[in-house]
Amino acid sequence: MPTLPAPTDSTSLQDRLARFIPPLEWPFFAEDIAAIERLKRERNAIVLAHNYQTPEIFHGVADIVGDSLALAREAVRVRADVIVLAGVHFMAETAKLLNPGRTVLIPDPAAGCSLAASITGADVRLLRERYPGVPVVAYVNTSAEVKAESDICCTSGNAVKVVESLGVPRVIMLPDRYLAQNVAAETKVEIIAWAGQCEVHERFTAADIATLRQSHPGVVVLAHPECPREVVEAADFAGSTAAMVGYVGSHRPARVALVTECSMADNVSVDYPDIEFVRPCNLCPHMRRITLPKIRHALETMSHAVTIPAELADRARRSVERMIAIG
Repeated sequence: MPTLPAPTDSTSLQDRLARFIPPLEWPFFAEDIAAIERLKRERNAIVLAHNYQTPEIFHGVADIVGDSLALAREAVRVRADVIVLAGVHFMAETAKLLNPGRTVLIPDPAAGCSLAASITGADVRLLRERYPGVPVVAYVNTSAEVKAESDICCTSGNAVKVVESLGVPRVIMLPDRYLAQNVAAETKVEIIAWAGQCEVHERFTAADIATLRQSHPGVVVLAHPECPREVVEAADFAGSTAAMVGYVGSHRPARVALVTECSMADNVSVDYPDIEFVRPCNLCPHMRRITLPKIRHALETMSHAVTIPAELADRARRSVERMIAIG
């Protein structure tokens, strides 16, 4: 049995999260955190959490944190019997694809994604009929069904590298039209895009960035590539959530704005108390469905295990593994 992380020291964690969790509320969080840590040891379980999870999950019970690419990579390496995916459903599916023999739990199966919901496997087959011979690059924010119909997956962190690795003059890239536009601006490969968009990032505008700069002089603006092209052009830097974390750590701006989901700034700011984080953010209602009580319940009852039909799993797995091989 692998050695799992030691239980979190509740006192030090409470101090770290004091800006986000009032002292009067801490006992409610501490009880669930302690129970989850005990259940992880009993079940030989591990919690993978996306960067958009709330601080009490991200810092409190997660063993591995990161963006979609990092979680996909780490899902291959874990040796736990049970994986709890604190994120949305397509992330849990991806973890299951890469760990078919392990139990993967999603604390709330209703935690979906507007991008994943914007396209189906049938849509991909129609695209192939319309553009015969053109390879399909599926953003990891898609269902296993869509991944199975695609040639390779990508994330916002490696999309350009994946597109160019195919060595072809044009590709179909789905489902995020804004990510496709931002990738197209960085490569000579022709991008045929789908019409999906992230309900969190599509709401940001260039006017928001201008107002942000006016209200907070000297602020450094970091934008996610799922934002509209005008927002990315107005930002100082654009990259995946992992790239944003890397930028903050290496550049240490005095004042920074992360133009993405709200919890991202909360989680990063815990490790950089000397940096002022301006929060021009939007909430992801799907990520908010994952809570400590739901993680605890999933581990107590071993409920909401992810299953993927066998006829899809092998093909979908190949698309994800090709992405991971490219890096």
